[in-house]
Amino acid sequence: MSLPPSDTPLYNHPLPQIEQWLREQGCEQDEIQLHCWRVQRPSWQAELWLDIEQIVVRYLNVGDNGQDIQRAFKYSLSRRDVEQAVFSGP
Repeated sequence: MSLPPSDTPLYNHPLPQIEQWLREQGCEQDEIQLHCWRVQRPSWQAELWLDIEQIVVRYLNVGDNGQDIQRAFKYSLSRRDVEQAVFSGP
């Protein structure tokens, strides 16, 4: 299954294609809460939630005093924009 062009808004991607894209980015799906994903990079780790209208990302222990930083990205953004925003880190 190939992904639509990267400038396509996420709301035009079927769920299996969004899940494939997350796996390609190194994310792992939670076995119980299937809408939750985790990703780890050398300098940060994050949890992602596929919410109804947006992807919510929480970068763990990266803020001041080790606080989490949470951001949300609407599905109306292109896959490229979300990829650059989420996977470049906090």
